[in-house]
Amino acid sequence: MGAPHVGGAFAPRKGSSMSKGKRLKKARALVDPTREYSVDEAVTLVKQTSTVKFDAAVEMHLRLGTDTKKAEHIVRASVVLPFSTGKKRRIAVFCSPEREQEAKTAGADLIGGAELVKKIQQTGKVDFDVAITTPDFMKAMATVARILGPKGLMPNPKSETITTNLSKAITELQKGKLTFRSDAQGIVHAAVGRVSMGDEELKANIGSFLDAVKKAKPQELKGTYLKSVTLASSMGPGIRVKI
Repeated sequence: MGAPHVGGAFAPRKGSSMSKGKRLKKARALVDPTREYSVDEAVTLVKQTSTVKFDAAVEMHLRLGTDTKKAEHIVRASVVLPFSTGKKRRIAVFCSPEREQEAKTAGADLIGGAELVKKIQQTGKVDFDVAITTPDFMKAMATVARILGPKGLMPNPKSETITTNLSKAITELQKGKLTFRSDAQGIVHAAVGRVSMGDEELKANIGSFLDAVKKAKPQELKGTYLKSVTLASSMGPGIRVKI
C-alpha cells in the first residue's frame, strides 16, 4: 500500500494545532527555563515569543509565600497602571435608584439595583468584568456573594470597589485600574498590557503592578513574600523574571 499523498486530508492546515505547536516549540527554544531574566530582557522576550495572530495580552504570574489556609493571608488590592492594558472591561454598578444617573454619566456598562441582584441570584449568570457598589447597598449584595465571590467579582473595600464616589471608581477602571487577588494556590495573576505596547510602557505597568503587590503583603507574614515572578504572552512560554 502506497504512502498517503501530501495534501488533502493528511496535510496540516494553515493555523492547525500542528502548526501552532511548532510555533510554540520555536518560541520555547528562545527561553532558558533555568534562568531569571531582567525586566528589560523579559519584555523583549515576551514579544518575541508571542505565538498568536492577535494582539496578545502580557500576563504576570506572581507566586507568593503566603499560607493559603489563612484567610488573613489572602492578598487583595488594586492599582491604577500608568498605561492602559488595552482591554476594555465591562463595568457593572449596583446601587440605589438615586445613584444610577451618576453611574450612567460616568460610563458604567451595566447599572441596576435590587432587580439586577435578583436576576443574578436566579440565573447565576454574570456578563461583566468588574462590579462596583456603594456601602449602603452591600447588604443587598450579600445574596449573590456565593456567585460573585468565586469569580473574584464581589465588591471589596481593599480593591476600592465599594465606594461612595462612583464616578471616580468608574473613571479609574476605564483608565486601566487593576484589582487583583491571590488564588487558592497563593498566586496572583494579572494582564498588565499588550505585546503591541511600547517597551517603556510595558515596563512602567510591570513596575507599578509589582509595587502594588509588595505593598499588599500581609503584616504578619514571615519569610519570603515574593517567591517567583513569571511573564508570558497569551499562550506563550513563561519567562522567569529576576525580582
